Amino acid sequence: MVLLYTIAIRLYGLGIFLASFFSEKARLWIEGRKNWAAYLQAFNQKFPEKPGQERIWVHCASLGEFEQGRTLIEFIKSNSPETLVILTFFSPSGYEIRKNYAHADAILYLPLDTKTNARRFLQLVRPDKAIFVKYEFWHHYLAALQKTNIATVVISAIFRPEQIFFKPYGGFFRNMLHALDHLFVQDQASVDLLGTIGISSATKAGDTRIDRVAQIPTEGKHFPKVAAFVGEAPCMIVGSSWGPDEAVLKDGIAKSLPENWKIILAPHDISEAHLASIEKLWAGQVQRYSTLSSAEKGSGRFLLIDNIGMLQSLYRYGKIAYIGGGFGAGIHNTLEPITFGLPVIFGPKFQKFEEAKQLLRLGGGFTISSAEELAETLDLLLESETYEIASERAKAYIEQNQGGTQKIAHYLGIAS
Repeated sequence: MVLLYTIAIRLYGLGIFLASFFSEKARLWIEGRKNWAAYLQAFNQKFPEKPGQERIWVHCASLGEFEQGRTLIEFIKSNSPETLVILTFFSPSGYEIRKNYAHADAILYLPLDTKTNARRFLQLVRPDKAIFVKYEFWHHYLAALQKTNIATVVISAIFRPEQIFFKPYGGFFRNMLHALDHLFVQDQASVDLLGTIGISSATKAGDTRIDRVAQIPTEGKHFPKVAAFVGEAPCMIVGSSWGPDEAVLKDGIAKSLPENWKIILAPHDISEAHLASIEKLWAGQVQRYSTLSSAEKGSGRFLLIDNIGMLQSLYRYGKIAYIGGGFGAGIHNTLEPITFGLPVIFGPKFQKFEEAKQLLRLGGGFTISSAEELAETLDLLLESETYEIASERAKAYIEQNQGGTQKIAHYLGIAS
């Protein structure tokens, strides 16, 4: 099976190489992995080994996993500044955005998972501990870590019965999990499921993003132009929306949201074509953030955020949040709005997100599959008593699920 796996990995690398002639993302994937050994050799010259100084390798697949690992990285650097953090990414969508992240001492793409690469990578990085965030189980890296007795954990993981680890034919992949020293998972169901395949070294620690988003209300940014635009009006924040979300929002808002409400739209795709399509959808009512002057109340009902980076702090200006992605591959971040106490509404593709399922169960979240259901949900939340209950339960989820970072740090021997 190892041979088949290795062949599959090499074919995958070849496929990405061929795709790089046509795809910018594939090109970045290939180009970013060139000269990785030289990069680490230069890193070692800059940071020669010191007695007692630890090196911790943190691996994230992409940007979403980075946000889960970020809280732990910053906890490590805050409590043990001399510790060196080596951060790797698999995907360009993570690396290209966070390649200048200040709290990591080295940032690079993870070389393709071959036996040679894994051995050479560990020889250069020389980690004392390895942390994989959520997913990304690579056979050769895990085997090399296990062989060299480097403490290896996964954090913020979540497991489901349909995954290959729990299938009769999934023995090769189960062995990858057994190579881990400890698994910090998001829910008790994952702990129980791992127990069925003989893994007892699992702890429920929740989603480490919760510890981070809990800080946003006090540490996040304020935007005077947005505050002036909203004024005293109630506001709905639309976060990370896509075209199908916006089509549902158009009819749902028209049917139920009173005219005195403002709407802030922060789409996931801020290409000119997509921004123009939003302006066309609500013709004459949309104002772009980039054209909004200071202290201007705004001439339209809709404020269109045409940049990246504001969203997590925009929720402070809202009363209800709609989270996009649920009519596509899956919903985006629901934790950021609920830390401000906003009830969240999202589309039908939410099943892979534990926090979304919990919010639905608690009554702080609502799922819809059509404009009619969106209108009904808005009508429900416009009732003050229903709204207050939903808001309290949304915020309670954050308050009751903090502390995962400290649990992991304690296991890793990092002082708090």
